Amino acid sequence: MWMTAAECSEGGAFELTGWVELDGTRLSRPALEEILERRRDCISGFGGEFFLRWGACRARDHFGIIPGDCPKGTLICDAEPEKRILPSPPALPLRDAIVEAVKLRSDEGVTALSGGVDSTLVAALAGLGCVAVGLEDSHDLDRAGRAAQVLGLECARVTIRPAEVEAALPVVIGTIPKKDPVNTGIALTQFFLTRWAGEQGYRRILTGQGADELFGGYFRYLETATLEEDLGRDFAGLEEQASRDQVIAALHGTYLSMPYLDVRVVRAARDIPCWEKVREGRRKVCLREVAEHYIPREFAWYEKRAMQYGSGIAKELQKIARRNGYKTSVQGYIDHISRVEHGQ
Repeated sequence: MWMTAAECSEGGAFELTGWVELDGTRLSRPALEEILERRRDCISGFGGEFFLRWGACRARDHFGIIPGDCPKGTLICDAEPEKRILPSPPALPLRDAIVEAVKLRSDEGVTALSGGVDSTLVAALAGLGCVAVGLEDSHDLDRAGRAAQVLGLECARVTIRPAEVEAALPVVIGTIPKKDPVNTGIALTQFFLTRWAGEQGYRRILTGQGADELFGGYFRYLETATLEEDLGRDFAGLEEQASRDQVIAALHGTYLSMPYLDVRVVRAARDIPCWEKVREGRRKVCLREVAEHYIPREFAWYEKRAMQYGSGIAKELQKIARRNGYKTSVQGYIDHISRVEHGQ
Protein backbone atom coordinates (compact mmCIF):
# COMPACT_ATOMS: atom_id res chain seq x y z
CA MET A 1 0.00 0.00 0.00
CA TRP A 2 1.42 3.38 -1.04
CA MET A 3 -0.37 6.69 -0.76
CA THR A 4 0.76 10.22 -1.45
CA ALA A 5 0.03 13.03 0.96
CA ALA A 6 -2.67 14.29 -1.39
CA GLU A 7 -4.39 10.92 -1.46
CA CYS A 8 -4.18 10.68 2.30
CA SER A 9 -5.69 14.09 2.81
CA GLU A 10 -8.67 13.03 0.73
CA GLY A 11 -9.42 10.32 3.27
CA GLY A 12 -8.73 12.75 6.09
CA ALA A 13 -7.43 10.06 8.44
CA PHE A 14 -3.77 9.15 8.03
CA GLU A 15 -0.68 9.27 5.88
CA LEU A 16 1.11 6.02 5.10
CA THR A 17 4.35 5.21 3.33
CA GLY A 18 4.80 1.49 2.81
CA TRP A 19 2.47 -1.23 4.09
CA VAL A 20 1.30 -2.68 7.39
CA GLU A 21 0.44 -6.17 8.60
CA LEU A 22 -0.98 -7.53 11.82
CA ASP A 23 -0.60 -11.20 12.74
CA GLY A 24 0.28 -12.16 9.18
CA THR A 25 -2.58 -10.24 7.52
CA ARG A 26 -1.96 -7.19 5.37
CA LEU A 27 -4.17 -4.35 6.53
CA SER A 28 -6.41 -2.55 4.07
CA ARG A 29 -6.96 1.15 4.45
CA PRO A 30 -10.35 0.73 6.21
CA ALA A 31 -8.94 -1.93 8.57
CA LEU A 32 -5.93 0.24 9.39
CA GLU A 33 -8.08 3.31 9.95
CA GLU A 34 -10.34 1.37 12.32
CA ILE A 35 -7.33 0.25 14.39
CA LEU A 36 -5.87 3.74 14.56
CA GLU A 37 -9.19 5.14 15.73
CA ARG A 38 -10.49 2.44 18.07
CA ARG A 39 -7.82 -0.21 18.82
CA ARG A 40 -4.60 1.71 19.24
CA ASP A 41 -3.20 -0.99 21.53
CA CYS A 42 -2.81 -3.21 18.43
CA ILE A 43 -0.25 -0.86 16.91
CA SER A 44 2.52 -2.31 19.06
CA GLY A 45 2.14 -5.55 17.08
CA PHE A 46 2.30 -3.98 13.63
CA GLY A 47 4.63 -5.67 11.18
CA GLY A 48 5.51 -4.64 7.65
CA GLU A 49 7.52 -1.71 6.31
CA PHE A 50 5.91 1.59 7.14
CA PHE A 51 5.89 5.12 8.39
CA LEU A 52 2.49 6.25 9.65
CA ARG A 53 1.28 9.72 10.60
CA TRP A 54 -2.19 10.60 11.87
CA GLY A 55 -3.23 13.50 14.04
CA ALA A 56 -0.46 14.09 16.58
CA CYS A 57 0.84 10.51 16.24
CA ARG A 58 3.62 8.85 14.27
CA ALA A 59 4.67 5.23 14.05
CA ARG A 60 7.54 3.49 12.26
CA ASP A 61 8.35 -0.16 11.51
CA HIS A 62 10.48 -2.21 13.87
CA PHE A 63 13.69 -2.24 11.82
CA GLY A 64 13.38 1.28 10.43
CA ILE A 65 13.17 0.19 6.80
CA ILE A 66 10.97 3.15 5.89
CA PRO A 67 12.35 6.56 6.95
CA GLY A 68 10.29 8.87 9.11
CA ASP A 69 10.57 11.57 11.76
CA CYS A 70 10.46 9.23 14.74
CA PRO A 71 12.81 6.49 15.93
CA LYS A 72 12.46 3.04 14.38
CA GLY A 73 10.06 0.70 16.12
CA THR A 74 8.21 3.39 18.02
CA LEU A 75 4.74 4.88 18.37
CA ILE A 76 4.79 8.51 19.44
CA CYS A 77 1.73 10.60 20.25
CA ASP A 78 1.98 14.05 21.74
CA ALA A 79 1.42 14.09 25.53
CA GLU A 80 1.67 10.28 25.69
CA PRO A 81 4.69 8.10 26.60
CA GLU A 82 6.60 6.60 23.70
CA LYS A 83 5.64 2.97 23.00
CA ARG A 84 7.61 0.22 21.29
CA ILE A 85 6.47 -1.52 18.12
CA LEU A 86 7.53 -5.12 18.44
CA PRO A 87 5.71 -7.58 16.15
CA SER A 88 5.85 -11.16 17.31
CA PRO A 89 4.52 -13.54 14.65
CA PRO A 90 4.86 -17.29 15.23
CA ALA A 91 8.40 -18.61 14.81
CA LEU A 92 9.01 -20.37 11.49
CA PRO A 93 11.86 -22.39 9.99
CA LEU A 94 14.02 -20.27 7.71
CA ARG A 95 12.56 -21.67 4.50
CA ASP A 96 8.97 -20.98 5.56
CA ALA A 97 9.88 -17.56 6.94
CA ILE A 98 11.39 -16.45 3.62
CA VAL A 99 8.42 -17.76 1.64
CA GLU A 100 5.98 -15.92 3.91
CA ALA A 101 8.00 -12.71 3.84
CA VAL A 102 8.06 -12.59 0.05
CA LYS A 103 4.39 -13.54 -0.21
CA LEU A 104 3.37 -10.61 1.99
CA ARG A 105 5.24 -8.20 -0.29
CA SER A 106 4.48 -9.55 -3.77
CA ASP A 107 0.92 -8.37 -4.35
CA GLU A 108 2.36 -5.44 -6.31
CA GLY A 109 5.62 -3.98 -7.56
CA VAL A 110 8.71 -5.22 -9.36
CA THR A 111 11.76 -7.23 -8.25
CA ALA A 112 15.28 -5.85 -8.57
CA LEU A 113 17.28 -8.71 -10.08
CA SER A 114 21.04 -9.07 -10.39
CA GLY A 115 21.43 -12.83 -10.79
CA GLY A 116 22.86 -13.52 -7.33
CA VAL A 117 21.20 -15.91 -4.91
CA ASP A 118 19.58 -13.14 -2.81
CA SER A 119 17.61 -11.45 -5.58
CA THR A 120 17.05 -14.58 -7.67
CA LEU A 121 15.35 -16.36 -4.78
CA VAL A 122 13.12 -13.34 -4.12
CA ALA A 123 12.28 -13.11 -7.83
CA ALA A 124 11.37 -16.79 -8.03
CA LEU A 125 9.10 -16.62 -4.99
CA ALA A 126 7.46 -13.30 -5.90
CA GLY A 127 6.73 -14.19 -9.52
CA LEU A 128 6.67 -10.50 -10.46
CA GLY A 129 8.32 -8.78 -13.36
CA CYS A 130 11.96 -7.90 -12.78
CA VAL A 131 14.37 -5.10 -13.57
CA ALA A 132 18.15 -5.17 -13.88
CA VAL A 133 20.40 -2.16 -14.36
CA GLY A 134 24.00 -1.83 -15.46
CA LEU A 135 26.33 -0.37 -18.01
CA GLU A 136 26.54 -2.04 -21.39
CA ASP A 137 27.93 -5.60 -21.20
CA SER A 138 27.99 -5.46 -17.40
CA HIS A 139 27.98 -8.61 -15.32
CA ASP A 140 24.61 -7.93 -13.67
CA LEU A 141 22.73 -7.34 -16.91
CA ASP A 142 23.99 -10.66 -18.24
CA ARG A 143 23.36 -12.70 -15.08
CA ALA A 144 19.93 -11.16 -14.45
CA GLY A 145 18.86 -11.87 -18.01
CA ARG A 146 19.92 -15.49 -17.67
CA ALA A 147 18.19 -15.88 -14.31
CA ALA A 148 14.93 -14.37 -15.56
CA GLN A 149 14.98 -16.62 -18.61
CA VAL A 150 15.44 -19.74 -16.49
CA LEU A 151 12.69 -18.66 -14.09
CA GLY A 152 10.31 -17.71 -16.91
CA LEU A 153 10.00 -14.12 -15.72
CA GLU A 154 9.92 -10.90 -17.70
CA CYS A 155 12.96 -8.75 -17.03
CA ALA A 156 13.59 -5.19 -18.17
CA ARG A 157 17.34 -4.81 -18.73
CA VAL A 158 18.11 -1.12 -18.33
CA THR A 159 21.42 -0.11 -19.90
CA ILE A 160 23.00 2.90 -18.22
CA ARG A 161 25.02 5.24 -20.42
CA PRO A 162 28.28 6.68 -19.03
CA ALA A 163 27.00 10.23 -19.56
CA GLU A 164 23.99 9.42 -17.38
CA VAL A 165 26.25 8.37 -14.52
CA GLU A 166 28.13 11.67 -14.63
CA ALA A 167 24.90 13.65 -14.83
CA ALA A 168 23.40 11.81 -11.84
CA LEU A 169 26.46 12.22 -9.62
CA PRO A 170 25.66 15.70 -8.22
CA VAL A 171 22.08 14.66 -7.44
CA VAL A 172 23.14 11.46 -5.69
CA ILE A 173 25.99 13.03 -3.74
CA GLY A 174 23.73 15.87 -2.62
CA THR A 175 21.10 13.38 -1.43
CA ILE A 176 22.89 10.60 0.44
CA PRO A 177 24.01 11.15 4.05
CA LYS A 178 27.43 9.43 3.84
CA LYS A 179 29.50 10.56 0.86
CA ASP A 180 32.25 8.06 0.04
CA PRO A 181 33.02 5.87 -3.00
CA VAL A 182 31.20 2.77 -1.71
CA ASN A 183 28.02 4.57 -0.70
CA THR A 184 28.07 6.71 -3.83
CA GLY A 185 28.49 3.68 -6.08
CA ILE A 186 25.62 1.81 -4.44
CA ALA A 187 23.40 4.90 -4.45
CA LEU A 188 24.09 5.53 -8.14
CA THR A 189 23.01 1.98 -8.97
CA GLN A 190 19.87 2.45 -6.88
CA PHE A 191 19.24 5.79 -8.60
CA PHE A 192 18.88 4.19 -12.03
CA LEU A 193 16.94 1.23 -10.69
CA THR A 194 14.39 3.37 -8.86
CA ARG A 195 14.19 5.91 -11.66
CA TRP A 196 13.14 3.21 -14.09
CA ALA A 197 10.60 1.81 -11.62
CA GLY A 198 9.09 5.23 -10.99
CA GLU A 199 8.85 5.96 -14.70
CA GLN A 200 7.01 2.66 -15.20
CA GLY A 201 4.51 3.44 -12.45
CA TYR A 202 5.86 1.07 -9.81
CA ARG A 203 6.07 2.14 -6.20
CA ARG A 204 7.34 -0.97 -4.44
CA ILE A 205 10.65 -2.56 -5.46
CA LEU A 206 11.48 -5.91 -3.89
CA THR A 207 15.19 -6.35 -3.21
CA GLY A 208 17.60 -8.87 -1.71
CA GLN A 209 19.15 -6.43 0.74
CA GLY A 210 19.98 -7.62 4.23
CA ALA A 211 20.91 -11.15 3.19
CA ASP A 212 24.66 -10.54 3.43
CA GLU A 213 24.44 -9.26 6.98
CA LEU A 214 22.04 -11.97 8.14
CA PHE A 215 23.60 -14.99 6.48
CA GLY A 216 27.28 -14.10 6.16
CA GLY A 217 27.65 -12.95 2.58
CA TYR A 218 30.75 -10.75 2.61
CA PHE A 219 34.11 -12.17 1.58
CA ARG A 220 35.70 -10.88 4.77
CA TYR A 221 33.56 -13.29 6.78
CA LEU A 222 35.65 -16.16 5.41
CA GLU A 223 38.73 -14.93 7.29
CA THR A 224 37.39 -13.31 10.45
CA ALA A 225 37.91 -14.86 13.87
CA THR A 226 34.91 -12.94 15.28
CA LEU A 227 32.14 -13.89 12.86
CA GLU A 228 29.24 -13.61 15.30
CA GLU A 229 30.35 -10.14 16.43
CA ASP A 230 30.89 -9.04 12.83
CA LEU A 231 27.42 -10.19 11.79
CA GLY A 232 25.84 -8.34 14.72
CA ARG A 233 27.70 -5.13 13.97
CA ASP A 234 26.91 -5.26 10.26
CA PHE A 235 23.25 -5.99 10.89
CA ALA A 236 23.09 -2.95 13.17
CA GLY A 237 24.36 -0.87 10.23
CA LEU A 238 21.45 -1.81 7.99
CA GLU A 239 19.32 1.10 9.15
CA GLU A 240 21.94 3.50 7.83
CA GLN A 241 22.03 1.61 4.52
CA ALA A 242 18.23 1.70 4.30
CA SER A 243 18.29 5.45 4.89
CA ARG A 244 20.74 5.89 2.00
CA ASP A 245 18.75 3.73 -0.40
CA GLN A 246 15.27 4.94 0.54
CA VAL A 247 16.20 8.60 0.17
CA ILE A 248 17.34 7.81 -3.37
CA ALA A 249 14.19 5.80 -4.07
CA ALA A 250 12.04 8.67 -2.80
CA LEU A 251 13.47 10.92 -5.52
CA HIS A 252 11.42 8.85 -7.95
CA GLY A 253 8.33 8.23 -5.82
CA THR A 254 9.32 4.66 -4.98
CA TYR A 255 10.47 2.65 -1.97
CA LEU A 256 12.48 -0.51 -1.46
CA SER A 257 10.86 -3.53 0.15
CA MET A 258 13.21 -6.01 1.85
CA PRO A 259 11.87 -9.53 2.52
CA TYR A 260 15.08 -10.65 4.25
CA LEU A 261 14.47 -7.99 6.90
CA ASP A 262 11.05 -9.38 7.73
CA VAL A 263 10.86 -10.12 11.46
CA ARG A 264 10.19 -13.81 10.74
CA VAL A 265 13.31 -14.13 8.60
CA VAL A 266 15.49 -12.21 11.04
CA ARG A 267 14.33 -14.38 13.93
CA ALA A 268 14.92 -17.60 11.99
CA ALA A 269 18.36 -16.42 10.84
CA ARG A 270 19.40 -15.48 14.36
CA ASP A 271 18.51 -18.98 15.56
CA ILE A 272 21.09 -20.46 13.17
CA PRO A 273 24.65 -20.64 14.57
CA CYS A 274 27.10 -18.41 12.70
CA TRP A 275 29.36 -21.38 11.85
CA GLU A 276 26.51 -22.89 9.83
CA LYS A 277 26.23 -19.71 7.74
CA VAL A 278 29.89 -19.54 6.71
CA ARG A 279 31.70 -22.86 6.39
CA GLU A 280 34.07 -24.79 4.16
CA GLY A 281 34.97 -21.68 2.21
CA ARG A 282 31.32 -20.93 1.39
CA ARG A 283 29.23 -17.92 2.37
CA LYS A 284 25.48 -17.74 3.04
CA VAL A 285 25.31 -21.54 3.19
CA CYS A 286 21.93 -21.77 4.96
CA LEU A 287 20.34 -19.34 2.51
CA ARG A 288 21.74 -21.23 -0.47
CA GLU A 289 20.36 -24.47 0.89
CA VAL A 290 16.90 -22.90 1.05
CA ALA A 291 17.32 -21.42 -2.42
CA GLU A 292 18.02 -24.83 -3.97
CA HIS A 293 14.35 -25.69 -3.40
CA TYR A 294 13.22 -22.86 -5.69
CA ILE A 295 15.98 -21.94 -8.13
CA PRO A 296 18.58 -23.93 -10.09
CA ARG A 297 21.72 -24.86 -8.20
CA GLU A 298 23.74 -22.73 -10.64
CA PHE A 299 22.15 -19.60 -9.20
CA ALA A 300 21.80 -20.83 -5.62
CA TRP A 301 25.56 -21.29 -5.26
CA TYR A 302 26.82 -18.58 -7.58
CA GLU A 303 29.35 -16.20 -5.97
CA LYS A 304 28.46 -12.66 -7.00
CA ARG A 305 30.11 -9.28 -6.50
CA ALA A 306 28.38 -6.30 -4.89
CA MET A 307 25.95 -4.26 -6.99
CA GLN A 308 28.23 -1.29 -7.60
CA TYR A 309 30.80 -3.63 -9.17
CA GLY A 310 28.39 -5.97 -10.96
CA SER A 311 26.58 -3.04 -12.54
CA GLY A 312 29.84 -1.44 -13.72
CA ILE A 313 29.06 1.74 -11.77
CA ALA A 314 32.15 1.63 -9.54
CA LYS A 315 34.49 1.35 -12.53
CA GLU A 316 32.68 4.16 -14.34
CA LEU A 317 32.93 6.34 -11.24
CA GLN A 318 36.71 5.88 -11.29
CA LYS A 319 36.83 6.88 -14.96
CA ILE A 320 34.81 10.01 -14.33
CA ALA A 321 37.05 11.03 -11.44
CA ARG A 322 40.18 10.57 -13.58
CA ARG A 323 38.72 12.60 -16.45
CA ASN A 324 38.12 15.44 -14.02
CA GLY A 325 41.68 15.46 -12.73
CA TYR A 326 41.36 13.10 -9.77
CA LYS A 327 43.51 10.24 -11.04
CA THR A 328 44.09 8.50 -7.71
CA SER A 329 41.23 9.67 -5.48
CA VAL A 330 37.57 9.04 -6.18
CA GLN A 331 36.92 10.41 -2.70
CA GLY A 332 38.62 13.65 -3.71
CA TYR A 333 36.26 14.02 -6.67
CA ILE A 334 33.22 13.28 -4.50
CA ASP A 335 34.38 15.93 -2.02
CA HIS A 336 34.86 18.37 -4.93
CA ILE A 337 31.29 17.84 -6.12
CA SER A 338 30.01 18.31 -2.57
CA ARG A 339 31.80 21.63 -2.31
CA VAL A 340 31.09 22.99 -5.79
CA GLU A 341 27.52 21.76 -6.30
CA HIS A 342 26.22 21.79 -2.75
CA GLY A 343 28.57 23.94 -0.69
CA GLN A 344 29.17 21.09 1.73
